[in-house]
Amino acid sequence: MAESTFDAFRKAEALLAERRPLEALRALEPVLEEAPGEPSVHLLAGRAYLGSAQFSRAEGAFRKVLEIDPSDYYARFALGRTLQRQSRLPEALTQFRMAVAMNPTPEYQEALGELSARLAVERDASG
Repeated sequence: MAESTFDAFRKAEALLAERRPLEALRALEPVLEEAPGEPSVHLLAGRAYLGSAQFSRAEGAFRKVLEIDPSDYYARFALGRTLQRQSRLPEALTQFRMAVAMNPTPEYQEALGELSARLAVERDASG
């Protein structure tokens, strides 16, 4: 990334950290154009889309990261969260399982456990 592109990326990161996802997306626009193959750019865009409840765009951004780097466990986890927010629970469960297999952090394991339990309760209630 060129220096001005890098600065725009850092500005977008800072805006997202301040919970200003729409402003972060605006700051990120030139970065997406300048560095379309950079997974970190799509990951940040996905986080901003998720933070602004633009779930289909977030899903697209996280899937783009995984297309570039299938081993990105954070993108898998974030995709799982995005799918969960869209009530696509079986798909979310698959992503959580893969994220946990790649990087079994407590946060990922907790999300997997909670979603597994929720699906089990729903299955029992409908059965």
